[in-house]
Amino acid sequence: MTVNISYTTEEIAQMLKISKLTVYDLIKKGELPSYRVGKQMRVDAADLEAYKLRMRSPASQAQHRPPAEAETARGMVLPQPAASSVRPLVITGQDMSLDLLAKHLEGNPGAGGVRPLRAYAGSLDSLIAMYRGEADIVSTHLYDGDTGEYNLPYIRRILIGAPYMVVRLLGRTAGLYVQRGNPLGLADWPDLARPGLRLANRERGAGARVLLEEQLRIGGIRASGIAGYADELTSHMAVAAKVAAGEADFGVGIEKAAAIVGRIDFIPLIQESYDLVALKTPANLPWIEGLLAALRSDLFRRELAAIPGYDLSRTGEIIYED
Repeated sequence: MTVNISYTTEEIAQMLKISKLTVYDLIKKGELPSYRVGKQMRVDAADLEAYKLRMRSPASQAQHRPPAEAETARGMVLPQPAASSVRPLVITGQDMSLDLLAKHLEGNPGAGGVRPLRAYAGSLDSLIAMYRGEADIVSTHLYDGDTGEYNLPYIRRILIGAPYMVVRLLGRTAGLYVQRGNPLGLADWPDLARPGLRLANRERGAGARVLLEEQLRIGGIRASGIAGYADELTSHMAVAAKVAAGEADFGVGIEKAAAIVGRIDFIPLIQESYDLVALKTPANLPWIEGLLAALRSDLFRRELAAIPGYDLSRTGEIIYED
């Protein structure tokens, strides 16, 4: 029986053995009818079964393939018609500022009638998802050790041949989480070369993981020599909590998570740029104007300012436009 049963995007991804971003793309293209409960998107079991039946039909497979498979001979994704005039808008990233931004976009008539959907993916995975056409607004904080720049070196390498806009959302302080009182006296990146240190690490592609990897590369420090390097956690909060529990000597993350978790010290080392990326296609231009208006609105900035640890001096500024 499928009556009164519904599934989250994560549950559907597991059942269909696809990524959660692909599920969001199916919703965005109108392949999977959905609705929202609080901040969570849900799909009724009956609608999921109807989608699966369509995919099993040889006559309809060519017209209704999942976005990852619907390719032309040149490897381009075939456009799918939207199911309604309300356009789903996939926003990737993990910072709570993005939840606030989604709320402002949904209530903003200038955004062109969009329905924001949140995907909690890391910075590098988010840019790759945008390249594949699976994300609309990507948040990124990726440090490049060769240039000392944030984000643009990675964006240029991944979004090849696509016109895009990079807009500053906020600045954040990143550094080391250490145990209360900093008993090991860790003060800077070169200190991570000390033998015997235990790390609470982030997942591959996360901005904090990239920052750590770049600093280790610059300092000539072998990652394999750090205990816990291969163990992955999926949020700043999880890393800070592991250090607070005494299960790791240090982790890399943002100051705000340290303040929330407590029971640890934070060593500030770098001011990171947390930026938004959007593709400048004709179909996207209406909601891009709404995005800029929301970022620059007094109400959004006041609400964001109530969250400690953010630098809003350049919020809404266009950093780069291709």
